[in-house]
Amino acid sequence: MSGEAQAPAENGRGRPREGSLVRRLIALAAGWILVALILTGAVLTTFFKQAALSRFQDGVAEIAEGLLAGTTVSADGKVAAPDLIDARSLRTYSGTYWQIAEPTPAGIHPLSRSRSLWDADLDGPPKGLEQAIARLGKPVFYDAVGPDGRPLRAVAIVALLPERTEPLIFMAAQDRTPVDQDARRFATLTWIALLLLGGGLVAAVLLQVRVGLSPLFDLGRAIAQVRQGKAQRLTGVWPREISPLAGELNALLDHNQEVVERQRTHVGNLAHALKTPISVMLAETERHPGELAEVVSRQAAAMRGHVDHHLRRARAAARAQTAGERTLIEPVMDELAVTLERVFQDKGVVIDWRAPEDLWFRGERQDFLEIAGNIMENAGKWCRGRVRADATPSGPGRLTLTVEDDGPGLPADRRDQALKRGARLDESAPGSGLGLSIVDELVRAYGGRLTLGDASMGGLKVVVELPAAET
Repeated sequence: MSGEAQAPAENGRGRPREGSLVRRLIALAAGWILVALILTGAVLTTFFKQAALSRFQDGVAEIAEGLLAGTTVSADGKVAAPDLIDARSLRTYSGTYWQIAEPTPAGIHPLSRSRSLWDADLDGPPKGLEQAIARLGKPVFYDAVGPDGRPLRAVAIVALLPERTEPLIFMAAQDRTPVDQDARRFATLTWIALLLLGGGLVAAVLLQVRVGLSPLFDLGRAIAQVRQGKAQRLTGVWPREISPLAGELNALLDHNQEVVERQRTHVGNLAHALKTPISVMLAETERHPGELAEVVSRQAAAMRGHVDHHLRRARAAARAQTAGERTLIEPVMDELAVTLERVFQDKGVVIDWRAPEDLWFRGERQDFLEIAGNIMENAGKWCRGRVRADATPSGPGRLTLTVEDDGPGLPADRRDQALKRGARLDESAPGSGLGLSIVDELVRAYGGRLTLGDASMGGLKVVVELPAAET
């Protein structure tokens, strides 16, 4: 006989997980925060870029306006630019440029340009001169490319000078790279700051939701404690909003307990009411032997067996619906193995059993004792000398009891009959034929399942799935 325990298996159940409501709340809040931060970032970066570009354009426009104000036309019609407009325009490819030109049918004809342009020309407005001419005296801003390939922000002002009948185009441009760099730097810093702010806000929402809903999580864990048999009622101090719910749940638990107690009382009364007449009938048959007495005795004994069976089934169904009952399996298996080896000591039966030390049956000890006892007794009755019983966890909230023997086994076509109440496959063997039937109905009362199969030892294998209580 072996009583060693196997390592406990994971039952797949931890602390109560957050429900979809919490996830939806956090996802909704995170979504709104994300949208708000994206809009805020887009608005801030756009506003900053436009403001920086506007200030930059004002500087470019001042160069063009200074050029316009200082340009003179000689008596012979020659255009002369002012001596100094901006010192930067004196250095080649400095990034500050100006140019005076006149419109021609072929395009723009430069008349004078800054030294910084060297031998290059400034491009005119990309939409042509019509817009600039239509806005006579007003600046027209546009993007251009400098002689060194760098991006420029340019302005063109078309104006008429008193000494000329044809308009002149006064153009100025500056390298816009510093403005673009400032805009990118601001955008980068802004998005980093908003990202950190968004992460902080999401973390704050998560913390607020978890703290706000923590009483509900505590309530769920308390209910799980009751269901697992670790507590009889919901205990603890609850917030004012949760306290009525906890009170109603306790009231429901009390009501269910009262219903179960009433059922047990009715079952006991029924047992007393039926067993007394049956005992009288059996006693009378012993006092008045005969053919009739033998028939009455046999039927009365059958009635007693059926009454015991149905009363036991009713009690099991009532207990199965009651929360809080749990039974440690290992000592029950040990007790059954010792008892049955003594019962079948004439056959030399050896019962090899295994069960984890922390495996619990979610139900009363008497019921598990009856389930395992009937199966193991049946195996001891039909085995040649060896019986093996294993109790193992089989999933979240479930356990499996497997009993095998090395006997003759049971053909597949007769297994359904073995589970019928009162069926006896061998009339020469002692018993009432209720063993496996009682087990099957007890197992069903607990929401489990009993199946019969072929044992690896050659005999019958009985597999029972039952609810397991968490450790």
